[in-house]
Amino acid sequence: MTTTPTAECSGPLSTFAPTRRGWLHAGWLGGIGLNLGQLLQLQAAPRDEQAEPAAPAKARSVIHIYLQGGFAHMDSFDPKPDAPVEYRGILDPISTSVPGVSFSSHMQRTATVADKLTVVRSMTHSEVDHQRGEHSMFTGYRPSPALVYPGFGSVVAHELGAKGAMPPYVVVPTAGSQFLGSGYLSNAFGPFALGADPARTGYVVRDLNHPAGVDAARLERRKDWKNMVDERFRTQAQDDAIATMDSFYQKAWALLDSPESKAAFRLDGESDQTRDLYGMKPWGPILRPSAGARFLVARRLVEAGVRFVTVTYGAWDTHSYHYRGIETQLPDLDRAFAGLIQDLDQRGLLESTLVLVTSEFGRTPRINAGGGRDHWPRVFSIVMAGGGIRRGHVFGASDGLAAEVADQPLSIENYATTIYHLLGIDASRSLMSPGDRPQRIVTDGEVARDLLA
Repeated sequence: MTTTPTAECSGPLSTFAPTRRGWLHAGWLGGIGLNLGQLLQLQAAPRDEQAEPAAPAKARSVIHIYLQGGFAHMDSFDPKPDAPVEYRGILDPISTSVPGVSFSSHMQRTATVADKLTVVRSMTHSEVDHQRGEHSMFTGYRPSPALVYPGFGSVVAHELGAKGAMPPYVVVPTAGSQFLGSGYLSNAFGPFALGADPARTGYVVRDLNHPAGVDAARLERRKDWKNMVDERFRTQAQDDAIATMDSFYQKAWALLDSPESKAAFRLDGESDQTRDLYGMKPWGPILRPSAGARFLVARRLVEAGVRFVTVTYGAWDTHSYHYRGIETQLPDLDRAFAGLIQDLDQRGLLESTLVLVTSEFGRTPRINAGGGRDHWPRVFSIVMAGGGIRRGHVFGASDGLAAEVADQPLSIENYATTIYHLLGIDASRSLMSPGDRPQRIVTDGEVARDLLA
């Protein structure tokens, strides 16, 4: 990949090392009144939406399904039937739609859409703590005591911006990783977070209708009063919190003024057939909150123009009674995920929507004395589909005990770089952190070409 000859930096300013051509370029710009600091700020500025991307984008949007706690690879996408029982566990392998590829017996519906997926069986990093593992998997960076890096969704919001009235980055629901946020970027690039309302349709978002008694004219008057107050603050202070709040209000006004955007956040327009595809079954007088409802909201959001949706589901930190813990969640996840893939494919959206299923790490290959599995980042599985990813493919392999990488390790840097590449974002580009310190979107990452269609 080629880039414009600019200053390069892979970390703090003390390690800043521009190329010779970069210095010449900076010197030339100095002749027309730009200093080096201004040059770096220009490099870090978000791209204009009409500008040419770094590479042709295969994905226009992303649905990131995050399984918080540590998802057991050997009990889902990488079963080991020939391992000793204390390693292989109690779940039998089942065949999939890809010859020679097996999943665990709780993944029956996902097995039928395996020909539309790439299963990565060699994801690896070295962080055994939940928060450190999350930081790695959400940012492409190992944790630093000096800096919190922005998550994928915030970088996408910064680099690509919004499409129409829809926010560029949405999280379903609000609970989840602290690394869903914007890191060192402005909070204006953080997620639009949705909340649950199980009393209505199982999983619905906050009400986007005008309050009772507030018509369009009254709303405009409120906006005028707010603008007067904002202008007073702007003349007295320049603060990220003020700019962030202003951006949030602008997004809220746009949503309130757009019936199409408001409709994207609701499920009541979906047919019973579609609800059933996602596994949304009646549960008493209401629909039971489920993975299916969350995944269906995610599909509606990307269909309406949201660029990046993160969906959190389940609690997978099973240090004891592991199989009791996953047997109530895996079938729900299985049906909802298979339904999402089928639905996107049938609507012609899968080719332009990158779907990710990830966790902060896997679980230990050997079952412990409490019947559980502990944290294991040395090898684990993730799933990728659509958006320029190969279909019916297995990338990499773990060894016979699901304990170590046996082939094609996928690092967090290469994983992140591949995601940005599919979105048309140059991961070697620098963004500006506090103190005007340039930071690469990803440092030392390469595109994993074998993942690409």
